[in-house]
Order: sequence, then C-alpha cells, then structure tokens
Amino acid sequence: MANLLVAGGAGFIGSHLIDRLIGRGDSVVCVDNLSTGTRAHTALHDDDPSYRFVEADVCDRELPDLVRGSTGCRFDAVLHLASPASPPAYLARPIETLDAGSLGTRRLLEIARVDSARFVLASTSEIYGDPLVHPQRESYNGNVDPVAPRSVYDEAKRFAEALTMAYARTHRVAVGIARIFNTYGPRMRSDDGRVVTNFVYQALAGEPLTIFGDGCQTRSFCYVDDEVTGLVALLDSDQVGPINIGNPHEVSIREFADLVIELTGSSSTVEFHPAPIGDPCVRQPDISLAIDVLGWQPTVSLVEGLRLTIDDYRNGSVT
Repeated sequence: MANLLVAGGAGFIGSHLIDRLIGRGDSVVCVDNLSTGTRAHTALHDDDPSYRFVEADVCDRELPDLVRGSTGCRFDAVLHLASPASPPAYLARPIETLDAGSLGTRRLLEIARVDSARFVLASTSEIYGDPLVHPQRESYNGNVDPVAPRSVYDEAKRFAEALTMAYARTHRVAVGIARIFNTYGPRMRSDDGRVVTNFVYQALAGEPLTIFGDGCQTRSFCYVDDEVTGLVALLDSDQVGPINIGNPHEVSIREFADLVIELTGSSSTVEFHPAPIGDPCVRQPDISLAIDVLGWQPTVSLVEGLRLTIDDYRNGSVT
C-alpha cells in the first residue's frame, strides 16, 4: 500500500484513477478546487478510511500544509491531473489554466521533492499542436502557435513538462510524464464541449450533430479504463518519458458522427460549422514507446467504449 496525492482527482480521468488506486489497496488524498470536477465522482469512497478529500487550488501557497493536515503522512507519489482540459473549460479560464500548469505544477513538485516521492504529470497530446508529423511520436517537438486562443492549454502543459524535467535534473525528483490523447467514457460532463459528449448528447436528444470543419479532420479516442491502466503502469515504473498514452486507432470526425448515430439508434443528421481557430487537422499517437517500456496498449475498441459511454448517458449519471 502506498500513500498517494492525486491533484485533480474529482475530475473525469482523475476520479477513475482514484477508483483504480484505492481498489488495489493504496491510500489516496484527492485535492481539487471543483472548478470542473465534482465530489460526486468520488463519493463512493467518502466513508473509506484510505481516502481523504481536500478542497483546494493547487496554486495555493499553503497547499503542502492543507494536504498534510488531512493525513499527517508523507507521500510516496504525487500525480498531477489538475487543469481544465476541454476547450470550453480552458478558454473560459485562460489565466487559471496557465496557473495550473506553472504555479500548480511547482507546488506539487515541491511536495514530491520534500517527500522524495515519484511525480507523475498528466500532460497532453496538445503538446503537438496542429502536427506536421503523423502519427505523433514523443520525439516530435510540435507545431504550437503560442498566441492563439487555445495556446493557454498547450503552453501550460509544455511549461509543466519543462518544469518537471528541471526538478528531475536539479533536485533528482523521480518523474514520469504521460501525454494523454483524447479520452472518453463515463463521468464526462454533459457540457464538457468535446466531440464525444457533444455527439452522444445530441444524438440521444435527436438533435443534429454539429461538426466544426469539414469532418475530414481525425482524432484517436482512448477509453478511460485503458487510459488509467497506462497511467498506473507509468506510475509503477521508473520511466521518465514523455510517453504517449492513447489509442492509435484513427477515425475522421465525420466517421465518428456516423458511428454515434448508429450506436444510439438516433435519427439525427449532421450540421457543419466553421472550424475553431487552431483546431488540429490530425491526431494519432505512436505508442511504440508505451508498448516497449510499459507493456501497455489499449484493449477497449471504439465501438465497445462508445456503447459503455452511451449507456452512462442513458442512465442519467452524467453531471
């Protein structure tokens, strides 16, 4: 059993990660400011003595005292998933997003440094921007416009990676960097604003599915259980990375819309709208490194994962 700090643990991926960690016997302190997460995601653990929730912002100077006051323990690992992640969320909170990647990363790295804990950063495929290399390997440095609206997320994560590596080199903190690609599954907010939630919500409501752009742009979708398995594999390893954790199955947005309509049995049509500024044309991870050094690759097909996600929506558990 390990003592773990999970920042952003009330969010979509963070809450699934906490389920997995507690399920295997770890003790978890979840810290979240609930700006995009909800305590309902981890409510099943509220009475578990191995779980503690701390409502706090990772940028808070008093963060170490706040999290230690909940347990009095030192941490064996710190996992940083605290940031708005969907375009509507980070575009609505641009400065807070940049703070989470800079100040928040620094606060959490300091906890890891003092405790001699492993630090795992949940970075993103947005590191690659609108890529000129396809599929994207970790050696590709990306094509990011630093002054475009969505750069607040891209650059926050790029800085977080740089700061993480600076702590590894300067303070010998054991670090691991995961570059997460599009992840979906139960607990995504209905107003999340990303393509999976938009399409499923619209299809179940019988509304037109809104495609931004011509629909030829591609994405690669990873089911959340697979994503968590990859993150845990990185946590338990001594790998530094960065390592792509995503599903390499690539699909066009138009194909994805047709699949959602088919699986929901909806009569919805599709509507085309102008693409947002900086929207990537392609997105597909090369996961050779994850396979080689972590022994990880996704196992849930897009059809299977979408069916589980659609069932979650139909059961009314989406917040």
